[in-house]
Amino acid sequence: MKNFFELIHTDKKTGARAGVIHTAHGDIETPCFMPVGTQATVKTLDSDDLRKLDAPIILGNTYHLHLRPGEDLIAEMGGLHKFMNWDKPILTDSGGFQVFSLRHKNTKKQINNQTKKQCNNVTIQQPAEENGLNTEKTNQAELVEIDEDGVTFTSHIDGSTHRFTPETAIEIQKKLGADIIMAFDECTPDAAPLEYAREAMERTHRWAKRCLEAREKNKKQFLFGIIQGANHKNLREESARYISSLDFDGIAVGGESIGYNMEATDKILDWISPFTPKDKPLYTMGVGLNPTDLLAVVAKGADMFDCVAPTRLARHGMLYTSDSGRLNITNAAFAKDNQPIDKTCACPTCKNYSRAYLHHLFAAQEMTGQRLATIHNIHFMLNLMRRARQAILEDGFEKFIK
Repeated sequence: MKNFFELIHTDKKTGARAGVIHTAHGDIETPCFMPVGTQATVKTLDSDDLRKLDAPIILGNTYHLHLRPGEDLIAEMGGLHKFMNWDKPILTDSGGFQVFSLRHKNTKKQINNQTKKQCNNVTIQQPAEENGLNTEKTNQAELVEIDEDGVTFTSHIDGSTHRFTPETAIEIQKKLGADIIMAFDECTPDAAPLEYAREAMERTHRWAKRCLEAREKNKKQFLFGIIQGANHKNLREESARYISSLDFDGIAVGGESIGYNMEATDKILDWISPFTPKDKPLYTMGVGLNPTDLLAVVAKGADMFDCVAPTRLARHGMLYTSDSGRLNITNAAFAKDNQPIDKTCACPTCKNYSRAYLHHLFAAQEMTGQRLATIHNIHFMLNLMRRARQAILEDGFEKFIK
């Protein structure tokens, strides 16, 4: 039987790695970007769109799928793969980030501010249904109660009360039937003081052991542990040592900084690198606001990453290009532009439609515009990783970045 993760090659001048993750629903070549399908759908696309884009894996979310339609219904329908007609690998997040973003009011505010700053002054709303949570109308202090056993929280949808423990988070993911599942952790915000960050990290460690014990009943799924510790070097190192010492199939790096603060992300990856196992995949959670962010973490040895930004930006007309950064297709300058979004792009949108047509669709508020834009942005990220992998295999990743 093949190992879960097979390291193929490490670039000679950087820490970039090319590997293969083996699952029951197919192999995943790494490094890989995972499109986010929070509620059993990548927004505006269907599973056939994703197959045509050759997405190797998609991500679903335990919190959102638990609340709606519920893991029992999905299990009754044959599991998440059958429910959404997706025959390739699926990873499910444990819901830890969503539950704790209910508690930390600043988390959503900081994420929104960071996103707005980097979207060419286009206001991007934070929808409740896409990884993050829209809790502006509720009192966060009343939404979550943490104790040693788990977390009691109030649904942002209907106000109903729910409880997650490490055991229930694993059980829900078992019913969803994902190939790769995540341990339930306490996600700490950037501004967490040392005392609180340590308390949350140690609780995450205790919960990690309980997740492993709960998973023993269902070894068909591969389980990742999550490194926490906020922006404190000593805590990140301690967490990396501890999580790496446990019998996880892969290692993830969590916390509010990862992906949203790339300067901090870079430092954290340097801190933990000496302590993470090289024979297991490394997953930097939430990285991908900008395509260059993916290259930055790949250079540090990351193998997997996900982010809602490519789809969210697409729905607001923000499109990635290979030569001029990100363009806003809603600008009047594109009204008569007969060029594709990106001349070098081979996605169905660029092959068949002009900037002028997409500009028209967004001006007319036609949903097709959002779909075509999402196809382009997802293709852009997936193709970037295919090119990066080839560069790693040829020991040319440093040149590729430049």
